[in-house]
Amino acid sequence: MTYQDRIRRPTRGHRDLIDLTEELSSLIDRSGIRTGVAHLCVVGSTAALGTIEFEPGLRDDLPELLDRLIPPSPEYGHERAWHDGNGHSHLQATLLGPSLCVPVADGAPVLGTWQQVFLLECDVKPRRREVVVTVMGA
Repeated sequence: MTYQDRIRRPTRGHRDLIDLTEELSSLIDRSGIRTGVAHLCVVGSTAALGTIEFEPGLRDDLPELLDRLIPPSPEYGHERAWHDGNGHSHLQATLLGPSLCVPVADGAPVLGTWQQVFLLECDVKPRRREVVVTVMGA
């Protein structure tokens, strides 16, 4: 069996980290699938998905780390071509990736005690994000 739905969330712009765990759990419950996998994919090239302990320190640390690794700069080819200030946003999102698979058991996502699913906005402006969730299994 396969079930697909979407999680839609507005973001505040660069560095906005959003916990999607409860929405994912609810979606899996609605799917009726008890055992399988949930595949999540954020639509767009300047946002990313992952898992993290969603606590204040790490919510600050991850975006700060990405800004140190891939800082805003007019030197990126994207900036030279488009002059839109988000070359680093594309690169940060690419580094983390747009998709994530989470196992499903007993009708719930299989996550560690301190593991939550997040959406990270890498773009420089607020956006309306859509995460496509496909739950497959029985």
